[in-house]
Amino acid sequence: MTYDTIWSYPPRVGPVEGLDLTGFTVVAADGTVGHVDRVADPFGMRHLVVDTGVWVFGRSVLVPAGLVTGVDPEARRVTVACSRGEIKAAPRFRTDSETRNREYLTRVGEYYHRLPPREPSTA
Repeated sequence: MTYDTIWSYPPRVGPVEGLDLTGFTVVAADGTVGHVDRVADPFGMRHLVVDTGVWVFGRSVLVPAGLVTGVDPEARRVTVACSRGEIKAAPRFRTDSETRNREYLTRVGEYYHRLPPREPSTA
C-alpha cells in the first residue's frame, strides 16, 4: 500500500459508497476493536472514527480507509488489516477537530503506512 492509497478503500473491498458504516463492528487481525462512530473525508483523507469502548479506556481511534480489507453489510462488520495493538499505538485522537486537521491526519497516515503489510482478509 502506498501512502496515497491509505486514504481510499481498496478495490477488493467492493462498493462502499452510499453504505452507512455507522455502528458496524470493527475487527482487527486479532479481535474486535470497537464500532464505527462515523466516517469522515476531509481533504480526501477518508477514514473511520472508531469508538473503542472500554477496550482502550473509552477513547476513539482513527483508521484510514485503506486499511479496510472487508465490509460485510449483513453482519454489520468491517475488517481491517492491522492488529489491535497497532491501532492502540496510533497517534492519539483527542478532539473532533483533529478529524479536520491536515497535520494530524498526515501523522496518522504516516504511522499506518509504516506498518508491515498483511495478507488481505475478508469480512
